[in-house]
Amino acid sequence: MYDRFPRIGLKERIGQQDMSLDIADAYIHGRNAMIEAGVGIGKSFAYLIPSLLINHISQQPVIIATSSIQLSEQIHKDLRFIGSRLGFTRVRSVVGKGMGQYACRYRAADLFTTDDSSSSLSTLARRIVDYEIDERADIKGGISDALWSNVCVNDCKFERCHYKSTCSFYEMRAKINADASDMDFIIVNQDLLIRDLIKKKEGTKGLITERPALIVIDEAHNLEAKVRDARTLEFTFRRTSRLLDDALQILFKQSADRNLMAQFKFLKRCVSHIFKQVETDLLRTAKQDNDRIKVSEITGVPLKRGAQILKEINLSLSVLTSKHEREIDNIFEDINGLIDLFDVLARVKDNYLIWASNTQREGTISICPKGISQFLKNTLFNGKTSVVLTSATMCQSGETLEEQYAYLTQSLGYRGDYMERQASPFDYDNHTMMYIAKDIPYYNHQNREAYLEAAYKEMMRLCNLTDGRTLVLFSAKEDMKYIHKKLNSEKLAWAVHVQREGSSQDGVITEFRGSKGVLLSTGVFWEGVNIEGSDLSQLIIFRLPFPVPSDPVYEYKASMADNPLKEVFVPDMLLRLRQGTGRLIRSETDLGILSILDSRLSNAAKKDYKDKVLEALPFKKVTEDFRVLEKFVEEKGILL
Repeated sequence: MYDRFPRIGLKERIGQQDMSLDIADAYIHGRNAMIEAGVGIGKSFAYLIPSLLINHISQQPVIIATSSIQLSEQIHKDLRFIGSRLGFTRVRSVVGKGMGQYACRYRAADLFTTDDSSSSLSTLARRIVDYEIDERADIKGGISDALWSNVCVNDCKFERCHYKSTCSFYEMRAKINADASDMDFIIVNQDLLIRDLIKKKEGTKGLITERPALIVIDEAHNLEAKVRDARTLEFTFRRTSRLLDDALQILFKQSADRNLMAQFKFLKRCVSHIFKQVETDLLRTAKQDNDRIKVSEITGVPLKRGAQILKEINLSLSVLTSKHEREIDNIFEDINGLIDLFDVLARVKDNYLIWASNTQREGTISICPKGISQFLKNTLFNGKTSVVLTSATMCQSGETLEEQYAYLTQSLGYRGDYMERQASPFDYDNHTMMYIAKDIPYYNHQNREAYLEAAYKEMMRLCNLTDGRTLVLFSAKEDMKYIHKKLNSEKLAWAVHVQREGSSQDGVITEFRGSKGVLLSTGVFWEGVNIEGSDLSQLIIFRLPFPVPSDPVYEYKASMADNPLKEVFVPDMLLRLRQGTGRLIRSETDLGILSILDSRLSNAAKKDYKDKVLEALPFKKVTEDFRVLEKFVEEKGILL
């Protein structure tokens, strides 16, 4: 394969070839493989080339799971490109996304008839009904989460929906669950893969085809968080009441048993009491909507009796035979979750974390298993199919490969081989400099404003140094909003852009490149964003992306560690920091400066983890002197 590269106009990269050989070797020996692939080695080609051969030889599909829609679409393009260049002319592939990305004509038609015809919601619904919009990505300029939530697929009716023959979601679900001989590549997000693993573990019908030849998980540093999110069950009063109504309707239709009415009435009373108590907790304790608070002991509710009735309901559901099999499966799964909630609240199960929040503008209770490593050991790393985990940021410092991959290994319950790290081919030594702002006060809740004011002044100085052309990464949306507001009140020599709501950021990136201004961002911009060339000459990290210590997940992980800072908080921060700093240099000719507005990394701070951070990043020229930075920018012609 690689011998053909010069003939077909592709550049040979040693790291890419080594990674391909490692994957082929793992497949041949039926092993799992963990591989860190540095920026610029061509990671997607490195796993697509052996995957094309493996699919061709085995006649079984290859599953590729990513952590973002943008990456899924890019891999699909790369597959088409490299497949055709290497002579794989008939590769059948599908990109599978979560149901929230697809438009639902059933819901849109309902809205279109009832809503005010001149409203933005009615206009959106009409475009969906008229087949102008199949997916969220079809809407140029993006759309708010609040508006889209009214028309996206939600509680799909599957076979019972009369729009199924023209539904992109229904077609996608059929393709990702096709017979092994009918599909070659199934590209899904990690959420969908995890949901499939959960369904198969619980004995219900999976979402993805049964017998893949190989599973590749790209951006695998996100896998733990994705598994936690997928295994976190969220309950609101409205959704739980609707679930009980749906279960009653299905069971009553089959049996006409009058006793069911009394049982469901009892369950609804229990649920109502639980949520009233949680609402009281939130009013008393939560300061912001996204605050996660402890749930106080539920009193006056016969929780064990409720759990018993729910188990009897699920037993009845499990023996039903009906053409609505998928709908029954979904209700069965949701009732199982409700049983878990009752058991956790009754303190029958202690292997779950539980918290309450107002994240959905109504009281929400969330439960999540404490440990996820056992789940992945049993469902993913069980030896049935070779699994390749890869990312540009998987490792910490350490002398052996086992030590370098240890944090992810432990978090994921990984079993398999560790492959040599494939380093980035880019010349960081000569093309980059890292600047640490030493005079900014440490951030904490008490001095937040003093920190933001000092960081803002330094940010202005840095953005003027490169005449804009700067991406600023924030750890907190509140900080980003504060800075954006201040910038809007000033006369600036460069344009200011801010990331948009929703998953696609292509529009704002195009505007940023066109204006050569400053782009304020958080969340999705820490990874997967690719801005090559002089349009991006500086990356500013506003503060080190440590996880929030009071978050229930990190609170639990810290409680299990001898040294929480060293074993949990620093390794987690480093994975995110390495992802963020990877946005700066995206090609062999790129030049740029990385500025970190967090004085905890300064020499004067004498933090134990400073050396670990500097060792983990590829930037070897480091300064705390602004004049040295100015000289570097001038010498390298970064402003030319």
